[in-house]
Amino acid sequence: MLTSKVAKRYAQGLLDFTNESGQTATVFSEMKDVAKLMSESQDLNKFFLTPYIDTKKKVEVASLIFKGLSASSQNLITLVIRHGRESQIKNIAQEFIKKVEDINGVQRVTLTTATQLTKENIDQILKSTNLVKPDSKFDLKVNVNPEILGGYILRVGDQQVDASVKSKLNGIKKDFRLN
Repeated sequence: MLTSKVAKRYAQGLLDFTNESGQTATVFSEMKDVAKLMSESQDLNKFFLTPYIDTKKKVEVASLIFKGLSASSQNLITLVIRHGRESQIKNIAQEFIKKVEDINGVQRVTLTTATQLTKENIDQILKSTNLVKPDSKFDLKVNVNPEILGGYILRVGDQQVDASVKSKLNGIKKDFRLN
């Protein structure tokens, strides 16, 4: 996922501020809520993206929607809207989450399979590779993609293990073309 420079800068600024004020844990959980809300609410996204709605009205609505958040999170959202960057609220929240997880040593793991797997199968796949550090914290995202036909694709950070049937068939197909 590509994150804009704007989102990275706002997230870094928020992280610097929360580290100084000791609010990182609080804002971290709030940014998870913000990212979730922005992902799930199409109407809220449309509202923020509508150019003919006044900035003051957007700030008003945002303060009502996010009234349960800390002053730091509310101020960030207000600042983002006032600078005309409301389309980046979700990206800023996600980038902040990513930065805090990086600091805490959390690995981002994505497992793509052809069918839904049991927890035991997932654990077995994770133990079979040296990409996932034993006894480390990780954020696991499981995707089901029938196009890979079978097997799995495991991505940890910027490293990937492709043990899918589709890639093996493509390799055999490539070998036949070369010979």
